[in-house]
Amino acid sequence: MDTESVRHAYRRWAPVYDYTFGQVADAGRKHAVRIINNRKGRVLEVGVGTGLSLPAYGKHLTITGIDLSPEMLEKAMGKVAKKGLDNVDGLHEMDASALGFADESFDTVVAMYVMTVVPDPVKVMRELERVCAPGGEVILVNHFSQEHGIRGFFERKLAHFADLIGWHAVFEPERILVCEDLRLVERRPLWPLGLFTMLRFVKEPGLGIGTQAARTFLASGARDIGEAEAAAPQPKAAFARRMLDLNYWRSLYRRLQSQLAER
Repeated sequence: MDTESVRHAYRRWAPVYDYTFGQVADAGRKHAVRIINNRKGRVLEVGVGTGLSLPAYGKHLTITGIDLSPEMLEKAMGKVAKKGLDNVDGLHEMDASALGFADESFDTVVAMYVMTVVPDPVKVMRELERVCAPGGEVILVNHFSQEHGIRGFFERKLAHFADLIGWHAVFEPERILVCEDLRLVERRPLWPLGLFTMLRFVKEPGLGIGTQAARTFLASGARDIGEAEAAAPQPKAAFARRMLDLNYWRSLYRRLQSQLAER
């Protein structure tokens, strides 16, 4: 799918999204927002869609949303106005692979049901990593395909209709494990029936988990990354690089200043 195919697909979805896929995806959305509500600072929601998640965010958070579809954003803006969501700082029409924000602008970056839609998920992951502050979190909620079984069979059949349905039915998690500064810390299957998965990353420059170790972790079925990291520990050189990186310490200092100013 290219960008225009995505726009066209969600132009069709916009009028009925809240009552169709929006309902199917509700549990995953609520789970991610509950985690984010335990955090502080600025939140960027990539692929905010019709704004279903916006009323659920804590008032102590400052929310910015972006989406490629103007039709979806129009509905999100309506929710903000109707519900008086003063903590929503802005909603912008924007391509997730070229975010118009400065480096390290957000304490939390969340993308729900986005990665199987975008034409270039690697570019999107790089952008999520770039705008997230060191020590911040990147949270994904997404469908990841199975190779075997009945579900895998139907996913491969649906793959031929990606332009029509607006998302890729076949999508492996390895495709988004590309960021050297994002350390995978949690994987959680979500309702309904594990069709969607939450992946939670912490931005720790130089300590992003390698693809092979991540594959081992994801295949294990464990929720916590600790066992996978014990089996495939990060090299000491990576930790040393982080400690000697002046940009890391400058970013950490700015983040601490921001948090102190919020108290």
